[in-house]
Amino acid sequence: MSPIALAWRTTVRYRSRTLLAIVGVAVIGALLFDMLLLSRGLLVSFSELLNAEGFDLRIVASSGFTRVPIPDSAALADAVRQLPGVADVAAVRVESAEVVSGKSRTRVALIGRDQARGRTWRLVRGYDVPSDATSDRCDAVVDRGFPAAGGADVGATVRVSALPGSAMVLPPIDCHIVGIADFGFNAAGDHTVATTMRALQHAMGETRLDNAEVILVASDSNADPAAIVRAIARIRPDVKTYSNADVVEQFNRNGFAYFRQISVVLSTLTTVFAFLLVATLLTVSVNQRLGEIAALRALGIARRRIAAMLFWESMLLVGTGALAAVPLGAALAVGFDKLLRQMPGLPESLHFFVFEPRALFVHLTVFGITAIASAAYPVWLAARLPIAQTLRREVVG
Repeated sequence: MSPIALAWRTTVRYRSRTLLAIVGVAVIGALLFDMLLLSRGLLVSFSELLNAEGFDLRIVASSGFTRVPIPDSAALADAVRQLPGVADVAAVRVESAEVVSGKSRTRVALIGRDQARGRTWRLVRGYDVPSDATSDRCDAVVDRGFPAAGGADVGATVRVSALPGSAMVLPPIDCHIVGIADFGFNAAGDHTVATTMRALQHAMGETRLDNAEVILVASDSNADPAAIVRAIARIRPDVKTYSNADVVEQFNRNGFAYFRQISVVLSTLTTVFAFLLVATLLTVSVNQRLGEIAALRALGIARRRIAAMLFWESMLLVGTGALAAVPLGAALAVGFDKLLRQMPGLPESLHFFVFEPRALFVHLTVFGITAIASAAYPVWLAARLPIAQTLRREVVG
């Protein structure tokens, strides 16, 4: 009989021990799987949010990611549009504003966008704002929750008053709602009104279209983004150009390190617990079966087959528990993610737990190593077992 068959018979024979080990490993494994999802979940989700905008490069003022206007941004955007490999360019600016609709007043983020053929938000219904507006007319797209909060839907006209952050009171402008869209970086309860850059400038009482806060650039699929970055640096050395990967790495170092550290600590602890649980159960099982193992040895079964049997017992217990941990961990991740996403100020589309094949591979690899390590001591005990002395003790006992 093969070692695998012997291991299977043993696990079926000792059902209570087998069930305890599998349930314990499944619970511990579910926590480990969740920690692996958490370790990169924010990064993956944040990267997806950036890529969903359809732009892979962003130009900001040299001070970094803070909201600082880019000097002569209109001229820079026009120059970038002429670069080889550039598919689309959008100059964007964000200001605080208040929308008045009937008796309702709603605080919103007012976004101005200039000359983008693509969309920096996902249109749900209606129409997008024009990409080549040459007048001060304000056609606007609002977020999904705005109709309920502001009482205005597609086709309605609302009054928008920009709030420049000072004591200045700016006259309101009329904006016609032409569409509803999903804004990926909107937090729960936040509302957004997006219009043309010219309309935003009109709301701010400005005339020059040269103070965008960020210029988004979409490169062609066959273009080299690094070459575009170098070309922009030659045109304007005073600005910084970041790829989406650069932005993700920046936030990984500064904003997401806390969750990554928590994940590493908890993953290590859960792996240690799984090892201790299986190693203890296997060791107790071997001690209870010393006479049985000695009898097998006396019948001529070699040490290596006994060792292989114990190894496969460990693999069956840990492997079954590790596989059961995946759906259990996925279910727990949904609940944990929903709980963590209630933190204020987080984008609604940002997730803490995101599945990726890498997490499943690491999960199975860790438990494979755990199964091998857990079997090491029981195998050592069985290999050193004195056959005659053990059988005599069993008979006398």
